[in-house]
Amino acid sequence: MFASPARHLHLYLSASLLMLAVQARAADGEAIIQKGGANPAAMPCMSCHGADGKGMAAGGFPRLAGLPAAYIAKQLADFKAGRRENPLMQPIAQALDDAETAAVAMAYAALPKVQVKVMAGAPERPKEGSGAWLALRGAWDRNIPECTLCHGPAGVGVGDAFPPLAGQSAEYIEAQLRAWRASPARPAGRKGKALAAVPPTRRNDPNGLMQHIAADLSEAEIKAVAAYFAGLGESTEPFDASQHRLR
Repeated sequence: MFASPARHLHLYLSASLLMLAVQARAADGEAIIQKGGANPAAMPCMSCHGADGKGMAAGGFPRLAGLPAAYIAKQLADFKAGRRENPLMQPIAQALDDAETAAVAMAYAALPKVQVKVMAGAPERPKEGSGAWLALRGAWDRNIPECTLCHGPAGVGVGDAFPPLAGQSAEYIEAQLRAWRASPARPAGRKGKALAAVPPTRRNDPNGLMQHIAADLSEAEIKAVAAYFAGLGESTEPFDASQHRLR
């Protein structure tokens, strides 16, 4: 019997995590976060992701604190290889060597995970078509699964492959959903020239799952589901490890 793609991904990430632990010994992740890497092009991570690693919503910079080390290292490798395009992150990723990448990933993973707000009382039935509906129920008539199917209850993340959505800003989630989508070609208008199709700038999802989902979401749906997860916010209560039991 052949292993499923998900199983292959799990084995790959598990092996990557062991490799990260070995490589990380050769570099100081916290120092790189605060001061940058040996190559001057590797700017301090905290400049964009904040001193606490919780990101900067206004600039669209994501939370990295508490994300799985294997996931962070994979994203840096994907930036370096061009599977994920970003004019700011690509040169930084390319300037980090393997040991520095591993150290940064391990340092961020060691920071507290997102603590989702606990809703009082029984949850209300979401309004059909709303961000909560898409997040919790999906749109199966268009083959769009609910976000929590992969990203876990309340979007707290599952394993090393599916990162938390709760705790990320609406701006960042929107930007990533658009990055997964290709822009279709447009014929010349009455006053303008034709525009060629633009491929997605993010192509590092397992089996093209996110590309399919993002392509089938409308702009209004992207905004709604991003607002839903951003609205979960981060609780000031002490961290509850039971929220992350699937990790």
